[in-house]
Amino acid sequence: MADRQFRTERDSMGELQVPVDALYGAQTQRAVDNFPISGIPMPRSFIRALGLVKGACAAANWRLNLLEEQPGAAIQEAAEAVAAGEYDEHFPIDVFQTGSGTSTNMNANEVIAHLAKQASGLDIHPNDHVNMSQSSNDVIPTTIHVSACLEIEEKLLPALAHLVSTIDKRAAELADTVKTGRTHLMDAMPVTFGQELTTWAGQIKQGMYRIQAGLTRLRALPQGGTAVGTGINAHPEFAEKFVAAIKARTGIAFSVMDNKFVGLASQDTAAEMSGQLKTLAVSIMKISNDLRWMNSGPLAGLGEIALPALQPGSSIMPGKVNPVIPEAAAMVCAQVMGNDTAITVAAQSGNFQLNVMLPVIAYNLLQSIELLANAARTLADKAIAGFTINEAQIKLALDKNPILITALNRVIGYEKGAAIAKKAYAEGRAVLDVALQETGLSEEELKTLLDPAKLTKGGISE
Repeated sequence: MADRQFRTERDSMGELQVPVDALYGAQTQRAVDNFPISGIPMPRSFIRALGLVKGACAAANWRLNLLEEQPGAAIQEAAEAVAAGEYDEHFPIDVFQTGSGTSTNMNANEVIAHLAKQASGLDIHPNDHVNMSQSSNDVIPTTIHVSACLEIEEKLLPALAHLVSTIDKRAAELADTVKTGRTHLMDAMPVTFGQELTTWAGQIKQGMYRIQAGLTRLRALPQGGTAVGTGINAHPEFAEKFVAAIKARTGIAFSVMDNKFVGLASQDTAAEMSGQLKTLAVSIMKISNDLRWMNSGPLAGLGEIALPALQPGSSIMPGKVNPVIPEAAAMVCAQVMGNDTAITVAAQSGNFQLNVMLPVIAYNLLQSIELLANAARTLADKAIAGFTINEAQIKLALDKNPILITALNRVIGYEKGAAIAKKAYAEGRAVLDVALQETGLSEEELKTLLDPAKLTKGGISE
């Protein structure tokens, strides 16, 4: 704005103008000026974790007698306010910035120093005090791990557990409801809705197991490696003190990374977790598409279920209702798959002692976690919990399913069975009627052998 007021700030490169009401300083302003790229700032979940990391670093430095009690307490209090989201508007730097995330680290240092100085009246410096025993090169990788762990444990895993619980409840309700199975989108042997839904639940449970396994590595933090992994300018006990402090702030069982060089030079753990999120997206895409197919119609599609009607489906066709929730979930999955590709490329950009695409890794990883958590709850509550069964349509398809003849293979042989199936399909007749005409079996025998409910239990028909 033309009437906005500015103040003069100075850093090692000289003077520049900063908005008078900004809590940040010169280095943040340089980044704002240098990176007018997307208008997308670092995510709230990342700024939260960064505040927690800065507070834990100050606590570690105070316990090691590197910071005096009053400035140490002021820095921790300011960092906690940043973590709580009280000053998000003072973190304006674009995601697409310096690859180490140095700009965002200095943004935090400047804001926290400004707040701590205001509160204490002490001369608190962004680098000398807030960034003590740290480098952007260990702070940003650590914050990626901390933010992802928090989002997974607080949001994603509970959302997936809710999705599994919702599916399991519907599977129990529909355990004995038999329907036509499908392979290649073609009629196949019968299954129950319960069997179909427990497949979905099993996929999500496996996704949860994969994510939980990846968390064991994501909880290991490279903080204390400083510039290149050697720990230059950090107390030998700093990493242990830091981890104790971040554990106390989050309740998560973080640990000191055994090899901090790995934590700075690579983003393999973030790439691994992204891969698990992509696999979860594959599962949710399959579930979403199954729902869309079963809901298709209502007259010219499968019409097996009716999803809850949530909104008009067309601006031109009155009465049309679309499967909007599975469609939204499928789009989330497409985005997560794309994010994984971006993370994969970015994770390859570890040159010698540092990865230089850290901000974009953080952004995409956190977006994937958030999207999947929200999609899982929405899919559970607005699609799976409320769909209804079209029993008449399901029975009609079952009675005319020529593939039921498979149950007679051991009695009449494959070739005879194929002939009966083709005739039943060509004449639009029930398999039972054609088999009664074409075999020497009695109606009672055929009803027993071709009972769809018995066929869902597998084994040999008798």
